[in-house]
Amino acid sequence: MKILLAAVNAKYIHSCLAVYSLKAAAGVYGEHIAIGEYTINQQTDEILRELYKRQPQVVAFSCYIWNWRVIRELVRELPKVSPGVRLWVGGPEVSYNAREVLVEYPELTGVLRGEGEGTFLELAAYYIEGKGSLSLIRGLTFREQEGEIRENTAAEPADMNRLPFVYEDMELFRNRILYYESSRGCPFRCSYCLSSIEKTVRCRSLALVKKDLGVFLEAKVPQVKFVDRTFNADSRRAAELWKWILDNDNGVTNFHFEIGADQITEEQLAILSQMRPGLVQLEIGVQSTNPETIRAVSRRMDLEELKETVERIRGFRNIHQHLDLIAGLPGEDLESFRHSFDEVFALRPHNLQLGFLKVLKGSPMQQKAAEYGLVFHEQPPYEVLRTNWLAYGDILLLKGVEEMVEVYFNSRQFEKTLERLLCRYKSPFDFFHELAVYYESRGYDKIHHSRIARYEILREFLNRKNMLDPVYDQCMVYDLYAREKLKSRPPFAADRKPFRQKLREYERDYGKEVHVEVFLCEGEPQYVLFDYQRRDPLTREAHVELLR
Repeated sequence: MKILLAAVNAKYIHSCLAVYSLKAAAGVYGEHIAIGEYTINQQTDEILRELYKRQPQVVAFSCYIWNWRVIRELVRELPKVSPGVRLWVGGPEVSYNAREVLVEYPELTGVLRGEGEGTFLELAAYYIEGKGSLSLIRGLTFREQEGEIRENTAAEPADMNRLPFVYEDMELFRNRILYYESSRGCPFRCSYCLSSIEKTVRCRSLALVKKDLGVFLEAKVPQVKFVDRTFNADSRRAAELWKWILDNDNGVTNFHFEIGADQITEEQLAILSQMRPGLVQLEIGVQSTNPETIRAVSRRMDLEELKETVERIRGFRNIHQHLDLIAGLPGEDLESFRHSFDEVFALRPHNLQLGFLKVLKGSPMQQKAAEYGLVFHEQPPYEVLRTNWLAYGDILLLKGVEEMVEVYFNSRQFEKTLERLLCRYKSPFDFFHELAVYYESRGYDKIHHSRIARYEILREFLNRKNMLDPVYDQCMVYDLYAREKLKSRPPFAADRKPFRQKLREYERDYGKEVHVEVFLCEGEPQYVLFDYQRRDPLTREAHVELLR
């Protein structure tokens, strides 16, 4: 008997915590269980071929909104080439409508609902040793031999201290992002999130967490992402773990946390202020600054406390901050969202994620969809199309803004240019909106562009608005060289010929691993050194030095 746990990840660099956790929980049956990881970027036939070659008797897919389209096609096709294979699915995409999933996909044997470790252990025993019966395994919805669908009672939540550590063979995860779970559940009840359904927060003991993290540190993995919904919900626990990470820093590993910024304590701030630049990064869900919207989604947030915390952490100059907004929430029209965007942008995060409401199966938001006029895609990721407050045209406008924010802000490739340019705008949102409209008017939104082409398009845009100024050209040249030593000079860069002798002297002094660029300030040359061997750990920009 061979059971295959199959994951379809968004990218190769990701790993799927779920399938490794299930295999580890299966304990003594591990030698009969294999793992297959694929990506949504692969052709379905390629994944089908790989599944067939492994000749499993049972396949269990881990299902999420980003991979369900691929998995359901595999569910349809795999039995055609592997008759008799037993197909199971689990994960948030199928846990809350398990019966409907089995009706729609007769190829499936059943669904593992909710947390799967205990349920999968019993399922493995059933298939490998013939122990028990499906009707006795809690957490299953399955098809009986007669074709009737049976739904067993829910499984008990897992004891976090009894779950085994899943990353025993670190070689399997070389150069990949690792996901780690020190708690399950969330103390908040945001209606758009499935975590709002869970009633309790359960934590793994600090002793076990420290032991687990020690394995990551010893292996010097590049990044560990905590999947805890609000890492600092328990303030004392968060402080102790952050202090431990500070004391055991290996100089390489980065830890990512999702936090509630308005709940940060002075003790936690004191610890964070001492971190090596790049040791931790923080993801902070703001979602909206509209108080009515925050109340409508049952979210608790002190906006002023959040702003103060973000600004203080920014002042430490050692921590990457990623702030999130969600478009399409109840009570937020276009003008309200514009205000939310500008307020969050003013906090100067390293990354501003403009996301769109996803009406998830089983979430309280889904239950209020009619009340809020939520019209959304029938297929995953169930993204909103319009609401009582936003027309579809507004959503399209925001999609354009999202793309421009990704290209010109989150890429961190236009820092000096935007810093100077946005002084001309009262609203950063308006700038990104105008740029998005320009892209669409020229058909640029339908084309893949090189990095240098993005600069050329921005110059076109500024020229069309009679805003093109030599200072912007110099800012763009600075931004280009801050990221990399270019093989060819941009066409809008200053002529170096009048300064050739001085530049050669600098090249002789500093070598060819750096770049020295000349900028004109009130007609006088200023020489700037870009050192690519010394980069900012937060922005990855070259070390910059004004030469005398």
